Amino acid sequence: MKGLLMKSTLIVLSALLAVGCGDGVKKKDKKDKKHVITQKGSDTMVLLAQAWAEKFGAAHPNIQIQVSGGGSGTGISALINGTTDICNASRPMKESEREQIKQKFGNDVVEFPVAKDGITVYVNQGNKVDSLTLAQLRDIYLGKVTNWKDVGGADAPIILYGRENSSGTYEFFKEHVLAKADFAPVTQTLSGTAAIVNAVGKDGNGIGYGGAAFASGIKEVKIAGESGGAVAPTEANVLSGAYPLSRFLYIYVRQQPTGDTKAYIDWILSAEGQGVVKEIGYFPLGK
Repeated sequence: MKGLLMKSTLIVLSALLAVGCGDGVKKKDKKDKKHVITQKGSDTMVLLAQAWAEKFGAAHPNIQIQVSGGGSGTGISALINGTTDICNASRPMKESEREQIKQKFGNDVVEFPVAKDGITVYVNQGNKVDSLTLAQLRDIYLGKVTNWKDVGGADAPIILYGRENSSGTYEFFKEHVLAKADFAPVTQTLSGTAAIVNAVGKDGNGIGYGGAAFASGIKEVKIAGESGGAVAPTEANVLSGAYPLSRFLYIYVRQQPTGDTKAYIDWILSAEGQGVVKEIGYFPLGK
């Protein structure tokens, strides 16, 4: 009887210890575990998104933002497929893409303009061309103008650099500069604006395009629209719309954000988040 009582007591004590240990592990896991938010898409926005993620994460150690690029089209596909929480895009989503979200998830995609940008035309620092009209830029990328002397430069061939077709910048440039015509076949397609800037920086005859934040070690070309003089992609010109290749940068989510995702997006749109936009080299939304 005494042995049976002792055995029963040990069983109860063991059970209590197990419950106690289990609670301790659970609390530790809960405390240590981070909520991961994935953010994928535009290569134009990848430096900006990484800066947002780093600064927000420092203030919210329980939230981890995982940022990756691949292009706006890649990010939008990931949003449709349910493999990213947030999509970065340097172009607006197409109606067909919005419809896919609605059919698959039962609600409308939610769009947040988060910054402004001026697609910048880059040439080598040794190039004496300071400005181009939209018509000249169009003819260059259509392959109709192939020598710099025809647009005020040296007697030298124009070497074209452009983005891959999954890029929102590629699509914006094709629509707003080429009027949806195809790029000249000789255009050298590079994955990412940084690669274009690097190529043009080394190629005295090169020309490329991309986000304003990447314009380092090259020369920015002023652009003249259909009417008016040539203007540079400065903050004032982009925010006013005077620069003809001004655009918004966006993030998209599948539904109205809640919880940590909402807190992150609200912070991006706050004065602090918009301050990061300016630090990186893009332009805050303003009022």
